[in-house]
Amino acid sequence: MQWTPDTSAGVWLRDRIDDPWAATMHDMVPRGFESYTRIFHGASKSKPFDDAWPALPYEQHRDAWQAFSARQPEIETVAARWGDAAAAFGTHMHANAQWGTIVRVPGTDPNLWGQVNAPNGWRFDAPPVGKLDTALVSVVAALAATHTTTPDDAFVGLWEGWAGLVGAVGYGPARGFYTINDETSDSKKAHRWTSLVEATRNGWLRKTSWQPGMLSDEISRGPRFSLLNRDFVLFRSALAELANPDWVLSVPWRDRESEAHGLEPSAQSPNIIWPADRSWVIVSEIDWDSTIVAGPHSLAQALRDDPRLETFSVREGASLQWDADGVNR
Repeated sequence: MQWTPDTSAGVWLRDRIDDPWAATMHDMVPRGFESYTRIFHGASKSKPFDDAWPALPYEQHRDAWQAFSARQPEIETVAARWGDAAAAFGTHMHANAQWGTIVRVPGTDPNLWGQVNAPNGWRFDAPPVGKLDTALVSVVAALAATHTTTPDDAFVGLWEGWAGLVGAVGYGPARGFYTINDETSDSKKAHRWTSLVEATRNGWLRKTSWQPGMLSDEISRGPRFSLLNRDFVLFRSALAELANPDWVLSVPWRDRESEAHGLEPSAQSPNIIWPADRSWVIVSEIDWDSTIVAGPHSLAQALRDDPRLETFSVREGASLQWDADGVNR
């Protein structure tokens, strides 16, 4: 995968999204395709063995949570689909479902619906926004590659605003790492955390300098591909690279700094992908908990038929806003 400073390849997309934004998926997804498929980002659920979750929110039930923590129960955590949540909360899963209404906590505040206790004893954690699961990136890319005449020539856009992605002039690094070991005392942990927070807040002595990012300085200083209200770093690649289950190991934005601190290899999932023949577009908008694939009916059918994906077909003009779920309202 190679960075491309020529951003003209994406100009056609600007003519097919809503300007100004109209609170539909076409704020980012181009109009005029045969089909639109919504891929729901995976959630998770957890449940303590031989115990029960205290009530939420935490601040209102602090004593119960402290007692729960003192008991140190073993907790089971597993992947969950939106359909699992709907079944647990007695709501209905459908194409325009919204997570907040699925778990019966409508609204825009993730502090209320980010974690919700279901009547069946499971606690559901909300799906991530702006990113498709690493494993599913390769699934979707592999399926999409069979529905284009240019599988060896595709464009991959990554939103420039992900923390630490690009270098910039600033007061300090975009990220800091707080490390502990078994010999670190509680007082030292608190001191190190406080020092990290204070250093970040105070701008590392308030001296500006160039702070490198995950991407090279050349890419960081280079041109961006722009859609309305969003700027992306643009790359060019064969789809086989993203279809590889180990795609995170080869992309230029692999998070090597985190790996140096002992974390597993990782990389942000692409926010927009399209082939040179423009037969489809994959969009994981930074504020959405779903990915939209616009393309031919054949690709939509392939996505719906794959058991690894939780999908629904959505109509052109559909909204993904928090209040768009008219069924569970």
